[in-house]
Amino acid sequence: MNENEKYMKEALKEAQKAYKKLEIPVGAVIVKDGKIIAKAHNIKEQKKDTTKHAEIIAIQKASKKLDTWRLNDCEMYVTLEPCSMCAGAIIQARLKKIYIGTMDEKTGACGSVLNLLKDYKFNHEVELETGLLEENCKKILQDFFKELRKLKNK
Repeated sequence: MNENEKYMKEALKEAQKAYKKLEIPVGAVIVKDGKIIAKAHNIKEQKKDTTKHAEIIAIQKASKKLDTWRLNDCEMYVTLEPCSMCAGAIIQARLKKIYIGTMDEKTGACGSVLNLLKDYKFNHEVELETGLLEENCKKILQDFFKELRKLKNK
């Protein structure tokens, strides 16, 4: 297992925490200099707050730990393609690179529905790599929604 897979597995552990809380299972990890400095998962339902996506929470934790909003030397590993809100926050935080597990054909803003990271001229460009542990990242989402449908049909 390479370093990138190791970090995505940590993001998958975060996604599993969200799953157990009946939150959409998305996990995010931020790495700087080969060390994980922030981990988060979705808690939107629990907090009744639209902004409580894994990526936003991870950025907040990393900024607090580093005592700066500029995360230039940091990379994010996220299990699902970020939405437009999260993609915007990733650009604003000046993250160096993001690794995405699986794409989101409905709300993805890093290549699926639109690509805020590449198609627009912002003052910061974020490197992007997709498909890291894609099957694992896709499966947790598919299992979650299958289970959720069963719960709703009871």
